[in-house]
Amino acid sequence: MRSRWNDADCRPGETHRPAGKGMRLTVREMAVFAMLGAVMYASKMLMEIAPNIHLLGVFTVAFTVVYRKKALYPIYIYVLINGMLCGFATWWLPYLYVWTILWGAVMLLPGDLPERWRPLIYMLVCAAHGFLFGTLYAPAQALLFGLSFKGMIAWIIAGLPYDAIHGVSNFFCGLLIVPVISVLRLAERNAGRG
Repeated sequence: MRSRWNDADCRPGETHRPAGKGMRLTVREMAVFAMLGAVMYASKMLMEIAPNIHLLGVFTVAFTVVYRKKALYPIYIYVLINGMLCGFATWWLPYLYVWTILWGAVMLLPGDLPERWRPLIYMLVCAAHGFLFGTLYAPAQALLFGLSFKGMIAWIIAGLPYDAIHGVSNFFCGLLIVPVISVLRLAERNAGRG
């Protein structure tokens, strides 16, 4: 029986499934997910010099493809690290859901995508999240700062140039998604051989 998680990186008939059942974690997974969350934060800090250009979407898509629902662990470890080191302020609250939306979009992709289309589809999903980031962020801003619907729309419009940079950069950074997936799968396959 073939699983929806089969990928070209796996040998024929081999199914990649992360260790453990359901959302329960092994000690190895706890360590790996903590490191992956820290890598997300470190990558964001290293790229702070370029506003709205980062690898967070790349990591979110790649972790979701490889770890499926368990990808929420490194994603939320990143969100918590970001809050702890940058402050749990009003800007941080939308992070509790904006990365989950990208995770959910990737979870909805069919598992049997043609191999040649995967990179482009992953890049487009990553880019769409970047283009929509301000729109996804806006409801929290409206609630937190008492904006009317018109005020929220004005806030979205004012941020469109930044969302354009975000979306275009996510598309091109998305070139790294398939290589990151390959590295993660290789590490998972070789984890028990040490």
